[in-house]
Amino acid sequence: MSDDTFDYVVVGAGAAGAIVAARLSEDPGTTVCVLESGPADWHPYLHLPAGFIKVLFDPAFTWPFASEPTPYTSGRAIPLPQGRTLGGSTSVNGLVYNRGHVADFDGWAALGNPGWSYADVLPYFRRTERWLGPDPEGVRGRNGPVTVTPIDWIHPICEAFLNGAQELGIPRNADYNGRTQAGAGYFQRTIHRGWRVNTARPYLGPAKRRSNVSIRTHAQATKIVFEGKRAVGVEYAIGGSRTDRRTVRARRELVIAAGAINTPKLLQLSGIGPAPLLQSLGIPVLRAAPGVGANLTDHFSVRVVARARNAVTMNELARGPRLLGQIARWLLKRPSILALSPSLVHFFWQSRAGLARPDLQGVFSPASYREGYVGVLDVFPGMTCGVWQHRPNSTGVVEVRSKDPFEAPRIQPRYLEHPDDRQVLLDGVRLARKLLRTQALAKYVEDEAMPGVQVERDDEVFDFIRRYGVSSYHLNGTARMGPEGDPGAVVDASLRVHGIEGLRVVDASVMPRITSANTCAAAMMIGEKAADLIRTPSQ
Repeated sequence: MSDDTFDYVVVGAGAAGAIVAARLSEDPGTTVCVLESGPADWHPYLHLPAGFIKVLFDPAFTWPFASEPTPYTSGRAIPLPQGRTLGGSTSVNGLVYNRGHVADFDGWAALGNPGWSYADVLPYFRRTERWLGPDPEGVRGRNGPVTVTPIDWIHPICEAFLNGAQELGIPRNADYNGRTQAGAGYFQRTIHRGWRVNTARPYLGPAKRRSNVSIRTHAQATKIVFEGKRAVGVEYAIGGSRTDRRTVRARRELVIAAGAINTPKLLQLSGIGPAPLLQSLGIPVLRAAPGVGANLTDHFSVRVVARARNAVTMNELARGPRLLGQIARWLLKRPSILALSPSLVHFFWQSRAGLARPDLQGVFSPASYREGYVGVLDVFPGMTCGVWQHRPNSTGVVEVRSKDPFEAPRIQPRYLEHPDDRQVLLDGVRLARKLLRTQALAKYVEDEAMPGVQVERDDEVFDFIRRYGVSSYHLNGTARMGPEGDPGAVVDASLRVHGIEGLRVVDASVMPRITSANTCAAAMMIGEKAADLIRTPSQ
């Protein structure tokens, strides 16, 4: 095949990009080129579940983005790392597998996106996963490339937490990825036999052995190449070089899967975006599209921390001789903290009575991190209960600052700007504190370390949220799906960019509304569905 012309060029090898590239390449008569700005997923920390602490903020494997400060984040810039390696964020994320609520996808369809209801997307969730747990409702996948497993490390504090949730009327739910999300239980994880499961190994692994596939790492897309209003290729830089630029052409389609920050950035640099912004920067406007970079949504989370007693927590297991014991257990393929997701227990619940479905997601672990921020463990035995609002009303923007493709864009999620968001998160923190104060958990709780019992009034709790709230890294919506008559829509229900030929967007940026979940599973589903849409031109 030609070195610089392929049937399809896919920009980004993450949750969706790796999948769509692999699926397209299953046809031996089709040629595919994949451009990934980062390196191959070679580092062991990318595959050891506990290694996420080491790689999440490492610029060798992530984009070190950050939000613009606002008063609602106490003037802080919030870190927003995004995966930059084969597998993208599936190589650095928290390993939780969470599809979302049935109503999320029915809501997408109701916004004018036929083919995206829950019934429509369920086959693609199933095609993606190989679930190794029970499936009494028959909605789980058994033969997909991404192995999803039940937890195999049960801690007495976790069991006490779940018993305490039942005290508060939150029932146990054995499968939140089934038809009912509400309740509490253990997270399902993309971990198998002690190792992380990303999209690179099960999808791109087989693909790279095919002669019709070229996977190019350290290749950062800098500009889409057009002939008229048809995308015919993409310019990219090698290894971050400002001078070594190359072009790869796409005979059929160019597929952008660069993520909710880099996808709108690339579109804007290429002349597709809000006309006033592009004109102010001297970027020729190919198509005025105000929705490019708009509708940015994320889950803003905050964690309540308690000091623990009467049990050994992960804080102690991660140090000294106990850590050596955990390493030995991992080497022997036995349950170990090295093969855990950072959050072990979930709860999905309502912030107030009378809601039709949960508007809160909570996480719990018998571990605590300094100042409640996942990264460095506290020196004392601890536990953490975090919470975020499922479907925030506050939306923000991603905007390029200049024509320089190496300059980070302006990212402003506008966390908590909407008053309803502030109230829901306040209620969520109060629920988290109640969960840590149940009778079932009393044996294990020494006292509340964050925010502390002295913080009680709404203004005090909200000040705590402002000072310690962080991103859940669930960015989406910046090239959202919608009908052509919708001025904010960027792509149609087949993920084709409105007004442009030969160009699709295939990643979390197309989500018209954020899922009531960690967004990785839905992004993988989008990749699977997109492959079918591309292979069936009539769709």
